[in-house]
Amino acid sequence: MTTDATTDTATATTLDPLADVRPAAVEVHGAHKWFGANHVLAGIDLTVQPGQVAVILGPSGSGKSTLLRTVNHLEKLDRGHVSVNGELIGVRRHGGRLKELGERAILRQRAGIGFVFQNFNLFPHLTALENVAAAPVATGRVDKAAARELAAELLARVGLADKNGAYPRQLSGGQQQRVAIARALALRPGVILFDEPTSALDPELVGEVLGVIDDLASTGTTLVVVTHEIGFARRVADLVVFLDHGVVVEQGTPAEVLDHPRHPRTRDFLAKVL
Repeated sequence: MTTDATTDTATATTLDPLADVRPAAVEVHGAHKWFGANHVLAGIDLTVQPGQVAVILGPSGSGKSTLLRTVNHLEKLDRGHVSVNGELIGVRRHGGRLKELGERAILRQRAGIGFVFQNFNLFPHLTALENVAAAPVATGRVDKAAARELAAELLARVGLADKNGAYPRQLSGGQQQRVAIARALALRPGVILFDEPTSALDPELVGEVLGVIDDLASTGTTLVVVTHEIGFARRVADLVVFLDHGVVVEQGTPAEVLDHPRHPRTRDFLAKVL
C-alpha cells in the first residue's frame, strides 16, 4: 500500500510497511497452564490469521480443549497471554504486568468470540429460537423482536427453519448442535471456537454438523476447531496444529501435517486414527 506524502517543496511516495497489516485473529503467546502438578499447556505459541480455519489435533489429554478455552478466558493462563484481533483477552497491561480484567469486561470480550461446546449447552426450557435470540437480547445489542428475527434467519441458515418452536429434548443431537452453532453466530463474532463439536453425536449425525461448519469456513469466518475428524481437517483447514503433552509438536498446511508429517509422534497418531 502506498501513501503520498506532500511537503511545501516536494511530493514523495513512500511505502508504509505497517499500513496494510491486520492483527492476527487469534494469537497465543507463551501459554502455560497447570492443574495441580499437571502441566497441561507447556509454552504454546499459536497464530491464526483472519479468515483462516485452524484445526487442532492431538490425543486425549494433550491440552487441546484447555488451549481452546484460554482463547475466550474460560480458563485463565498461569503464564503467557492471548489476544483476539489485537486485543488482550481477560487481562490488561498495568505497570509492565498483566492484570486480570473485571468480570463485566471479560463478558464483553466473550461476546465477540463464539464458542460451540461438544455437549451443546442449550437452555432446556427455551425453544430453539429462544436459545439463539437470548444472547443478543442479554447483551443489549438488539431488542427482543429484532433478536427473534435474527434467530429465525440463523436457524434457517443451519437448515432448521422448521424447528423454531422445538425444545432441545425434541431435537436430535445433530439438530441441537446446529442450534448451538446458530447461537454462536447470533452475536456476529469475529472468531468462532469449536470444542470437538461432533464427539457427542451418533456417527450418522456427524456429517450434518460438519456440513454447517464447512459452509461457515467458505464465508471467510475465522474458525478454530478441536476435532478428531481428519477428513474434515484435510478438506477445510488452512492450518493444522498437532498437540501432544501440552506442546505444539508441529503445524502447517493439511498437506504438510497430514500427508507428510515430520515428527514421529504425529505419524504415530495419524496411523492410529486414519
